[in-house]
Amino acid sequence: MGKRLVIIGGGAGGGSTAAEAKRNDPSLDVTILQMGRFVSYASCPTPYYIGDMIKDANQLIARTPEKFRDGGIDVQLDAEVVNIHTKEPSVEVKDGRRFPYDVLVMATGTAAVVPNMPGVHLPGVFSLRNLEDAIHIKTWLRGKNAKRVVVIGGGFIGLEMSEALYAAGVKTTIIHKDPLPANRWDRALSSMMLEDLQAHGVDFVGNAAAQAIEEGTNAPLRVKTDKGEYEGDLVLLAIGVRPDSRLAQSIGLKVGSSGAIAVNFAQQASMENVYAAGDCCESFHRVSRRWVNIPLGDIANKQGRVAGRNIGGKPLTFDGIVGAQSFRLFNLECAATGLSEKDAVAAGFSPVSNITWGSAMAPALGMRKIGLKLTADKSSGRLLGAQAVGVAGAVGRINALSVALWAEMNLDQVGYLDLAYAPPFSPAWDIIHNAAQALGRSL
Repeated sequence: MGKRLVIIGGGAGGGSTAAEAKRNDPSLDVTILQMGRFVSYASCPTPYYIGDMIKDANQLIARTPEKFRDGGIDVQLDAEVVNIHTKEPSVEVKDGRRFPYDVLVMATGTAAVVPNMPGVHLPGVFSLRNLEDAIHIKTWLRGKNAKRVVVIGGGFIGLEMSEALYAAGVKTTIIHKDPLPANRWDRALSSMMLEDLQAHGVDFVGNAAAQAIEEGTNAPLRVKTDKGEYEGDLVLLAIGVRPDSRLAQSIGLKVGSSGAIAVNFAQQASMENVYAAGDCCESFHRVSRRWVNIPLGDIANKQGRVAGRNIGGKPLTFDGIVGAQSFRLFNLECAATGLSEKDAVAAGFSPVSNITWGSAMAPALGMRKIGLKLTADKSSGRLLGAQAVGVAGAVGRINALSVALWAEMNLDQVGYLDLAYAPPFSPAWDIIHNAAQALGRSL
């Protein structure tokens, strides 16, 4: 028997670790311990499953337990880990079974942030963290023939869910602590999002604090806020997630300032023969030069592969991230990368920013409005971050600017990038060029 590899968590990070480790060292004895019923699934599309744009939950599953087992990887479902024994290395699950290990991987993901207020545990109050949550939400909506949902939180999940629910014929009220949705974005860009929300019948209640959830009068549930009361058939808590590092901390693993498990570039944690991958651990941010936690499926998959390569004896490093992320909101593409001005100041830069408005295609073919915000360091002109919102082309431009961030390019270089040009996709001078040159002139 080869070395025993036990992986706690079978999501993107854990699943990719298992597959890559076994691929590189077939002699490994690999076991995945998964708390729920599903492994190796895509969590980011779950709003579209809830909204019935994706009909079958099985479409979200990348690799079934049977497929893992066919590849020599054991998968234990409904295996909630309650203890890790380090003196005689083994992992104990809730039913008392123990799984000895030579190498341990923490892939415990995130936990939903649940506000400290009355009523959060009432029937019909949900968080969306995984596929099981999505199935429960979809079942509840159908069972109640839901007409209205109240969402607490106007970030990524809250906004994506408003679109998904609209597709399912369900009206949404969003209660948000800030005046505009997606408050990481510039106000002008967030205002575009708000306009699109309102155009699709979403009630956005900004600058509002949820105070309690209780039984409703005209609907099963009521959310009380300092701006009034809002009723719905379901309440979704969408105020964020936190890295689930509880097990890691219980055995003394180092945790970073983000609350996530600290790792090196090989995904090794602070204890010998222990690795971490996915939303539960940190990544090195190549712009801020700080270790951060950004819970995204693509990052988790990459970290898992790197961990698997190293466990399998073929060394590889995960060289970091620049913070690229995106989501769709009805008619809009919304994307960002790098640092916000606030983050840039915290990282020791002196940021300057501008917003450029233009078209995602040659104007002669019609206007496709897009707004692009660039942030750069005043002293060096180095690009630090970007945000884009538009009816088309926002994600592609942010991807290009993510590469520019990776390469540590300055505004002069970005302003003359060789970008593909054709009238259906951009003007001859792309908005990237115009924005970089305009900000460069202001330095």
